[in-house]
Amino acid sequence: MVSAVNVIPSALGRPPSLVSLSPTTVTWTGSGTSPTTAPVVNTRARGGAKESSGPEPSTPPRGASERGGLALRAAIVAAGTLLSRLLGLARDVVLAASFRRGETDAFFVAFAIPNALRQLLAEGAVASAVVPVLTETREQQGDQAARDLFQVVRGLWLAVLSVVTVLGIAFAPQLCDLFAAGWRSQPELFERTVTLTRWVFAFIALMGSAALGAAALNTHRKFAAAAFSPGLVNLAMVAFAWLAPAQLAARGHDPTLAVAFGALVGGALQVVVQWPALRRLGYLRRPKVQLSHPGVKEILRRLAPLTVGMGVYFLIIASSRRLLSDLGEGAQSYFTWAFRLCALPQGVFIIALSTAALPSLARLVAAKDGPEVAKTYAYSMRLALFVALPASTLLTVLALPVVVAFFQRGQFGPEAALETAHSLMALALGIGPVAAIRQLVPVFYAYGDTRTPVFGTAVHLVVFLVLAWWLRASLGHVGIAAAFSGANGVQLLVMWALLRRRLPALRLREIALSAGRTMVACGGAALAGWVATDWTTLPPNANGWQRLVPAAACSALFCATFVALAWLTRSDELRQLRAGLRRRLVPGRR
Repeated sequence: MVSAVNVIPSALGRPPSLVSLSPTTVTWTGSGTSPTTAPVVNTRARGGAKESSGPEPSTPPRGASERGGLALRAAIVAAGTLLSRLLGLARDVVLAASFRRGETDAFFVAFAIPNALRQLLAEGAVASAVVPVLTETREQQGDQAARDLFQVVRGLWLAVLSVVTVLGIAFAPQLCDLFAAGWRSQPELFERTVTLTRWVFAFIALMGSAALGAAALNTHRKFAAAAFSPGLVNLAMVAFAWLAPAQLAARGHDPTLAVAFGALVGGALQVVVQWPALRRLGYLRRPKVQLSHPGVKEILRRLAPLTVGMGVYFLIIASSRRLLSDLGEGAQSYFTWAFRLCALPQGVFIIALSTAALPSLARLVAAKDGPEVAKTYAYSMRLALFVALPASTLLTVLALPVVVAFFQRGQFGPEAALETAHSLMALALGIGPVAAIRQLVPVFYAYGDTRTPVFGTAVHLVVFLVLAWWLRASLGHVGIAAAFSGANGVQLLVMWALLRRRLPALRLREIALSAGRTMVACGGAALAGWVATDWTTLPPNANGWQRLVPAAACSALFCATFVALAWLTRSDELRQLRAGLRRRLVPGRR
């Protein structure tokens, strides 16, 4: 669960869309210009004339306007991410039930290898360099200049992705040695992992292409296509994992290859589905390589420190997988499934919020409006923690019922459920720090600072390695999970301290008061959920639907208690959600 490097891709579905707040209905605290009293200077031409006006109480300043649209844009991304995460959960359920632990162990390691490059060649590079530069080019030079920049960046991107894919396929055995050297004593398992790695390595080229297309769409605030297309990957993997293993086995092939084929088909679909929207915006032109383009030079300049960060991140993933490979059969799978469950609440709203925040922060930084940058970052931080903290609490307290409800069937028995639940409890403790870091990183990226997130990732690596070596002997794969959570907490403290160089006003009191109210509600909800687990028992030989009852009942009581306590503590975030819901249910209501 490496936070600052955008690994967890990516809270509970519908609520994010309820935060579509009008700027005039939100009371913003702290310093800065009030949204209702700021003078507005309109420098856009109307009929060729440049207009300037005095105070207009009805027109909010740029920062408030950006924040007002932030929640709506985050809701679009969250809706797409929710669909992708639900399909991802379905994929994991199918994998757990259909394949033995040795098979899932091999696939998870093979898939982790190209995924480890996504920070440099896909989402990480796009967030840190492409989106800010493309946004700045469009703001200062116009749409045609942005299209020209995208054309040459796309040419360079595709060339690099092709070379990396060829190298990854050629050096698959060496990469598997790096990620799972503990499997050298099991030749069949090691060879299966090498074969799967070669098949699935092209996935990084598809993800890099999709991430670049998403950058162009997000720059134009077109979030829908980029948000919903990742679900196609999981949908294809579910279909292939469900339908193809038997056919492959009948022909003498490894049935696990079905999942690899599904990943490649889904990745291709994710790229193609963006083409209509890119064509309408004029971005689907023949790519070309032009390293002399000023925008390309600026992107490469920003990517230089990220290359170091990618090396650090690669070491984090490789070392975690390497340590897990020494812990016996199932360790890779138990850790991965716990990781996936943590990704559900994080990806649906927390990552969506940071994705939607980056273009707004980039515009405010370009306008040199520091106070509004601070307000926008604090606003996204409060919303993220309001979702992350209860999600962390729920997955910690109700870990076993949740795992049993989703996974215990077929090849996934009670022992696997218990082991996965233990890892889930340890990883869930890191959801809050991850959510906070994900709101800090876009601020640094908006300022063109890619070095500080890299330093934060390096801190994470050092702390993780120390904790993992200390804990794995006594706790096994649970120790690796706990090491991730501990490293996330230390990384958050370091990055928050470093943010003061960019934003002297961190608005920590505002954030702390909000988080404090949320934690009070989490404490009461945790007690209610824990008591409820004693009231719900499973009958012997319970079927799939019966196993859902304890998790559903305990989760419903947890959520109801949390909402009630948040209302009693006068949570501003809950008030915003409620106001958004009322406006959606009653059209025209302010």
